Amino acid sequence: MRRLRRIKILATLGPASSDLAMIRRLFEAGADLFRINMSHTSHDKMRELVATIRNVESSYGRPIGILVDLQGPKLRLGAFAEGSVQLQNGQTFTLDSDKTPGDATRVHLPHPEILAALRPGHALLLDDGKVRLIAEETSKEHAVTRVVVGGKMSDRKGVSLPDTDLPVSAMTPKDRADLEAALVTGVDWIALSFVQRADDVLEAKKMIRGRAAVMAKIEKPQAIDRLADIIEASDALMVARGDLGVELPLERVPSLQKQMTRMARRAGKPVVIATQMLESMIQSPVPTRAEVSDVATAVYEGADAIMLSAESAAGKFPVEAVSTMNRIGEEVERDPTYRSVIMAQRPAPESTAGDAIADAARQIAETLDLPALICWTSSGSTAVRVARERPKPPIVAITPNITAGRRLAVVWGVHCVVAEDARDQDDMVGRAGQIAFRDGFVRAGQRVIIVAGVPLGIPGTTNMVRIASVGPEGDANL
Repeated sequence: MRRLRRIKILATLGPASSDLAMIRRLFEAGADLFRINMSHTSHDKMRELVATIRNVESSYGRPIGILVDLQGPKLRLGAFAEGSVQLQNGQTFTLDSDKTPGDATRVHLPHPEILAALRPGHALLLDDGKVRLIAEETSKEHAVTRVVVGGKMSDRKGVSLPDTDLPVSAMTPKDRADLEAALVTGVDWIALSFVQRADDVLEAKKMIRGRAAVMAKIEKPQAIDRLADIIEASDALMVARGDLGVELPLERVPSLQKQMTRMARRAGKPVVIATQMLESMIQSPVPTRAEVSDVATAVYEGADAIMLSAESAAGKFPVEAVSTMNRIGEEVERDPTYRSVIMAQRPAPESTAGDAIADAARQIAETLDLPALICWTSSGSTAVRVARERPKPPIVAITPNITAGRRLAVVWGVHCVVAEDARDQDDMVGRAGQIAFRDGFVRAGQRVIIVAGVPLGIPGTTNMVRIASVGPEGDANL
């Protein structure tokens, strides 16, 4: 199951893609890892999906990553006496702590933390931004607002606050229960919603205690100003364009996507571009031209992964959506201009031994036009640092640790193989050639470059580069 593209595909599972046969088809079509959205998934269903994915993984012998996406806080209005009201532009509308059903002048807001944090001039977006209010008078009991963009408003519609820094945790009691259930089940990545600050990520990491990697979803404007700290605290980043596009002007989202992609790459953290990438394929077997261009843009930017949401979870054409995304990735990476775009975005290596070795390995591999760059990695960090350089040849990561292999499923350009750890340097070089030969990356007589840490098996010691020739049986020799 060697992929012919560097960018990875993250497919969300749901009603349209829950059984063994469909998950197998999605993997064959190009999905590298799967997302389980806890907004719509019970613990029992989550465990069933994980078991099914592991079944597919064992039958193909390739590590497959599993990402559990926590719901995060859901801020909603209370109920209306008539079920709904029509808000008019310019009218006054009050949000308050009174639990009485609302009318055209007021409604209950069951979130005292919002009333405490709101200030005059702050915007409130209702129902995914369809209705817009501006706070004019605020207190801990009520907020008097002016309707700037009116419309129909009904029970329990969502509330977004682009200007308000809410003093709430990114994890609700439901999220904590979901997180613990996911960790016990043995998932690889946890996507954290509603991240406003680095402390939100650190709070989750205290609970996780290394049992999974943490992906911070950037969907709140408050996170943008603290992005560097959030990236440092996280293991990966997700550009959650849906909610970001509700709380920020839509025209800002493309530039923020580029900035976040480059910041994450500079930090050596995987970055996933998500939401509405092939939205029309929920109902149509083919995407729009604009959607194809959108996916292609993420590939040109050097993102690590691109994500399908409802397209694969609830759409009519889940396999076609994955297959389409796969073809777009392959085609973009065949474009003669692709390498020059990727090279122009390459950040300078950080002043660490691991980055210096990764950058040197990339230069050697490209200068000698080698067919593969092979990493022996215990924790996965060597492969991540090499992937940061976006080398021209494919990266073959060999690890004795299945957990590391599954986490690497989201990392750009990495073909991961789980194998017994090398006994010594000769064994390491010889088996590196055999594995790359077996998986179709090299032919007999070609040379490969091997990156590893010595002593073997100790994480974070990337300090060695070897060039080896592949023999007629695939074994490599110095």
